[in-house]
Amino acid sequence: MPLESPVYPVDLVVQGRRCLVVGGGRVAAGKVRNLRAAGAIVHVVAPEIADEIASMPEVTVERRRYRRGEVAGYRLAIAATGDAEVNGAVFNDGEDAGVWVNSADDPARCSFTLPSVVRQGHLMVTVSTGGHSPAMSRWLADRFERAIGPEFSVLLDLLSAERRAVKAEGRSTEGLDWQKALDSDMLALIKAGQIQQARERLQACLSSSSA
Repeated sequence: MPLESPVYPVDLVVQGRRCLVVGGGRVAAGKVRNLRAAGAIVHVVAPEIADEIASMPEVTVERRRYRRGEVAGYRLAIAATGDAEVNGAVFNDGEDAGVWVNSADDPARCSFTLPSVVRQGHLMVTVSTGGHSPAMSRWLADRFERAIGPEFSVLLDLLSAERRAVKAEGRSTEGLDWQKALDSDMLALIKAGQIQQARERLQACLSSSSA
């Protein structure tokens, strides 16, 4: 993928889907860890595989070289070998088989790129430079990580619970002024440990918008 190509942002659902990681070192370990965190079924292939990867639960490994064409048996693949020839083979096989492939630190051999990620509970913030500078992507993510504390996860849980309650009553969640609630002092109340007061503030904002 040329660096100039625009990218289409998307969150992939990989839970329960077979994903291949080619490579067994430190970079590959990070890719495996993130795939497993999303519930993927991960298989790792490389002549040498770090103990950290081999000991990960629900991860299968084969200590051998990548076999041409085997990427076709997976939904998604990541090449993290440090060997341009092997990474290129995985990418080319993926193109032939219609499998999405990411080659670590090689955007020209990627059909998708991986953003830097900040997580707080169910809240996920991603930063991408489209492959132009992974270092800047990580730098920005670090800044967001310092700014987005656990109170944001609590805020999300409150909003989600209230949304479910509205739908359970047979009402539409459209047209309610969620933005007014978010612009209120809900976050400050949560940071002060006043969760019930924050919930009441949310309900008051939504009630006024539906009146």
